[in-house]
Amino acid sequence: MSKPFSLPEAMHHYLEERNTPPDAAQSALREETSHLANAGMRFNHESALMLQLIVQVQRPMFVVEVGTFTGYSSLTITRALPAGGRMLCCDVSEEWTAIARRHWQAAGVDDRIELRIGPAIETLRALPSEPAVDFAVIDADKPGYVDYYEELVPRLSPHGLIAVDNTMWSGSVIDASDTSEGTAALRQFNDHVAADSRTTNVTIPIGDGVTLIGLSGQ
Repeated sequence: MSKPFSLPEAMHHYLEERNTPPDAAQSALREETSHLANAGMRFNHESALMLQLIVQVQRPMFVVEVGTFTGYSSLTITRALPAGGRMLCCDVSEEWTAIARRHWQAAGVDDRIELRIGPAIETLRALPSEPAVDFAVIDADKPGYVDYYEELVPRLSPHGLIAVDNTMWSGSVIDASDTSEGTAALRQFNDHVAADSRTTNVTIPIGDGVTLIGLSGQ
């Protein structure tokens, strides 16, 4: 569990002991991912659980994920989809997604996932107007967040949602002295969403911050 930057250690352990733990499929993927140099990019387990519960209630038929890495969030989400639901995953790495493919297959969800390797912005721009996107996850290169958001919002179904990871960025978004590319990009994204009258959003302080976004007035 990635400890939120503001969470007291005792509370972190209290919640970790009571949240639903990773199951066998998730644990196997976590174990393999932990040996990678980029292991810190793995989607937070508690954040994935939250998305799983949202999907179980929302019952989306078409889900888009921007940034797949080794497939933790996509594995978790896809198993919660209703019958006939499918997921489109976008990533640039054959190496990381090869791990995802193996674990999707082991979990029996590979037939519900389409993986496209290449710049996600090109994949999003090529999406047809139908089917509409019922649920989307953005967890990729931070400078691309605004562009991904702008491609997804017009494609959302009336009750669609976008979940965006890392929006608190370990608290760096409020550190004026941090002018690094990732931090600056997330500040820009957060401000962009806050100013967008088309959507309603809330940032939940789970993991590294997950912002949920839906269309206003729906």
